[in-house]
Amino acid sequence: MSTITAKTPWKEHMGDVPMHLEYFQGTMFEALERVAEQFPGFIALDFMGKSTTYKQLVEQVKTCAKALRTIGVREGDRVTIAMPNCPQAVCLFYAVNLIGGIANMIHPLSAEKEIEFYLNESGSVTAITLDQFYHKFEAVRKNTKVVNIIIASIRDALAQPIKAGYMLTEGRKIKKIPADAPVIRWREFLRMSRHCFYEYRVSRSSEDPAVILYSGGTTGTTKGIVLTNGNFNALGQQVIAANPMFRPGDKMLAAMPVFHGFGLGVCIHTMLTQGGRCILVPRFTPKTYARDLVKKRCNFVAGVPTLYEALLRLSDMDGADLSCLKGVFSGGDSLSIELKKKLDKFLYDHKATVQVREGYGTTETVTACCLTPSHMYKEGSIGLPFPDTYIKIVEPGTDRELPYGEEGEILLAGPTVMREYMHHPEETAQTLRAHADGLTWVYTGDLGKMDEQGFVYFKGRAKRMIVTSGYNVYPAQIENILDAHECVQMSCVIGIPDPYKMQKVKAFVKLAQGVEASEATKQVIMDHCRKHVAKYAMPCDIVFRDEMPKTLVGKVAYRVLEEEEIARMKEIGA
Repeated sequence: MSTITAKTPWKEHMGDVPMHLEYFQGTMFEALERVAEQFPGFIALDFMGKSTTYKQLVEQVKTCAKALRTIGVREGDRVTIAMPNCPQAVCLFYAVNLIGGIANMIHPLSAEKEIEFYLNESGSVTAITLDQFYHKFEAVRKNTKVVNIIIASIRDALAQPIKAGYMLTEGRKIKKIPADAPVIRWREFLRMSRHCFYEYRVSRSSEDPAVILYSGGTTGTTKGIVLTNGNFNALGQQVIAANPMFRPGDKMLAAMPVFHGFGLGVCIHTMLTQGGRCILVPRFTPKTYARDLVKKRCNFVAGVPTLYEALLRLSDMDGADLSCLKGVFSGGDSLSIELKKKLDKFLYDHKATVQVREGYGTTETVTACCLTPSHMYKEGSIGLPFPDTYIKIVEPGTDRELPYGEEGEILLAGPTVMREYMHHPEETAQTLRAHADGLTWVYTGDLGKMDEQGFVYFKGRAKRMIVTSGYNVYPAQIENILDAHECVQMSCVIGIPDPYKMQKVKAFVKLAQGVEASEATKQVIMDHCRKHVAKYAMPCDIVFRDEMPKTLVGKVAYRVLEEEEIARMKEIGA
C-alpha cells in the first residue's frame, strides 16, 4: 500500500481518535438492542410532543416484526418504506431487519412512475406508506408484485392534545382512502402481531444485505445500492469515533430524510446504536428547523448549504442561545468559503462554541466518509477520511495514483463500501475495483486532490449532475422522460444558479415537427413530467428552441446552454 492510501490521519490530528476500530459483527437491530439493554430508560425518539424510550422502541420494533411475519414477509424479502421521518418509519426499518428482510427506502414524494420503478426494481412484496401517499401507490399497484400495502398516519404517532390539532389542520387536507380499499391500516397491522406464534427472529450476519438506497451511480441512471448490516454499523462507530465529544443522551435534530443515506445512516442509525436521542422532524422548513433547534436544545445538527443559507436570514434566530451545540455538519453539496465564514460568525454570535464542519461522501458508502476535524480547518477542504476509510486520488478511470496536490478522481475504500448495484453487474464492476493493495475501491466520478497531511479537497463532479436543495438530479433521466413525449423531438436539461436551492432544473426542448410552441404545449409537457418526475426534480421552466447547440460529434452542447443561461441571468440582474 502506498504512503498516500495508507494515510488515515485522525490520530495524528486529534490524538484520541483511533486509526482503527473494532466493529460490531451483528445486524442493525442487534446493534440497537444492545444499546437498549444498556440504556433502557433513555429517550430514543422525540416526535411532535411524544417521547419513546429505548426499551419501548425495541418492544415496538418486535411488534412490527411479528406483524410483518404474520402477513407473509420472509427472510430476504424486499419491503418498501416510503415515509418521512416518523416513529413508524424507524420501527419498520428495524423490524424488517429483525425478520431478515431488506428495507427498500424511497422518497414518499416520488412520482407515480418512479414508485412503480422502485417497487419493480426491488421486487418488493410489501410496501408501507402514509395515508396521504396511498393514491399514488394504488395507481401503480397492478403493475407490480406487491401483495400488501400498509397505511400509517402521522396522527397515529402523536400525543393526544397534538393529535386533535393535527386532525383539524393537516389531517383535513388528506384525501380520504375508501373504506373498502385493499390495504392494511396501521392499527390493524399492529394487532396482527398477536397471531405470530412461531419464531420471527432470523439470524443474519453483518455481511448480509439489509438496505437498498437509490442513486444515479456513475452513469446517472437510477440504481438500487445494496448496503449491508456491517456498512451501517461501521458508519455509526466511525461517526462517533470522529466526534469524541458525543455522549449517550445527546440530541440529534433528525431533519435529513430517512430515505437518504445521511438521514438514515447518521441522524437515525448512528444515534440509535450509540445511545443518542433523535428529534424526528417529518417535514421541515428553515423556520421550523430553527424553532426545533432552539426549543429542543439540540447537540448535533446536520443540513445542506441551502438550509444554512436560509437560517442566516431568519429573524426568529435573533438572540437565540445555541451554546448547546456540539456539532454542526454540512453535506449534500459544496459549502462555499463565504457561506462557511458567515455561518461560523452566526454561531459565534449566538453563543455556540463550535464551527460548521463540512463532510463528503457517496451513497455507495452509505453517506459521509470524510469530515473536517472539530479543532482544525483548512480553507476549501472537506476534511479527513474516517478511521479505516482510505481515500486516494488517481488519474480518472485508472489505478495510477497521483502525487499530493494534483487533481484527479476521488477513490474510496473501507468498511462502509456497498455490496453492489442491484441488477447492474457491469456498472458494479466498473465502480468497485480491487487494486494491488488488497482493497476494493469505489470510483466516485468526483474530482479532487489531497494534501500532504491527508486533507481532501473536492473540486467538482466528473459526471453530469444537478444538486438542488441537497438532492441529486441526473439530467439524463429527465431528458429521457421529456424525449418520450410525442411533442418532443429533442431535449436538454441543465442546472441554473439559484440563491436558495443552489441550483434549479431548467429544460430546453426542440419540438416535434408540426407542434406549436405555445403555453398550452408547455403545460402538456409539464403535466407529463409531473407523472414521472419527483417534485424536487421538476423543471422550473421549459424553453422551446428551434435548434440545439451541438458539439463536434453531434451531441447537444449542454455547457453552451449553461453559459448562455448564466449570461442571460447576469443581463437581467438575477
